Amino acid sequence: MSVHLEDTRKVTTHRLFEMKQRGEKISMLTAYDYTMASILDQAGIDVLLVGDSASNVMAGNITTLPMTLDQMIYHGSSVVKGVQRALVVVDMPFGSYQGNSKEALASAIRIMKETGADCLKLEGGEEVLESVCRILTAGIPVMGHLGLTPQSINKFGTYTVRAREEQEASKLVADALLLEKAGCFGIVLEKIPASLAKKVAESVKIPIIGIGAGFAVDGQVLVVHDMMGMNSKGFSPRFLRKYADLHTVMTDAVKNYIKDVKSGDFPNESEQY
Repeated sequence: MSVHLEDTRKVTTHRLFEMKQRGEKISMLTAYDYTMASILDQAGIDVLLVGDSASNVMAGNITTLPMTLDQMIYHGSSVVKGVQRALVVVDMPFGSYQGNSKEALASAIRIMKETGADCLKLEGGEEVLESVCRILTAGIPVMGHLGLTPQSINKFGTYTVRAREEQEASKLVADALLLEKAGCFGIVLEKIPASLAKKVAESVKIPIIGIGAGFAVDGQVLVVHDMMGMNSKGFSPRFLRKYADLHTVMTDAVKNYIKDVKSGDFPNESEQY
């Protein structure tokens, strides 16, 4: 049973700030549909991220780049309908905010109005600061995302650990401070050295959520399909802990269903009208 089940108050960006202040770790998982969102919310998760990783786990794409604004709105609105307590964050997809802050604001307003989500997440630091600031002026809460930024995969050409070199590490710290100063309520740090993530978490007052960023940050996020063991294609990075083997459970269930249908065992007398 979740330790949060008794606390049914809606999670807000301010509550996340309070959690960091008192040293309470923040739990965060991705969700892309109503049913999964309902399960995760009822279990007591603090934050649900409607990630553009839907491109990979829901649509079967190799990268996150193909996700459109309409698709993110569809997934976002589906998740929001299943949530009562968790803070719902929606990723802004590639091409909806980079290089044009007016377009970024228009995209952000569409997501917020059409999904009912609580806030948005953008990848990048100084490069997208103008878009971040413009969105914030509309009263829309923004979460940053630094380190490995999947939307920039074609620029970097690899999903390897980021910010190992001093120059990139220094820029990451500077970007985190810029995002905090601009008004972001939190930052996701993806696949960077644990020592650097610790430095960032100690350098800012806003919550830092890690994925492959060690334990010295303020919370953790994983892709729900990965931590549930639904992925059978050998994706097993060091930072991933699998809490179930749903791939085997679901495969066995389907095989048993097929067997029962083929044998005529399903439906039986009690399963018909």
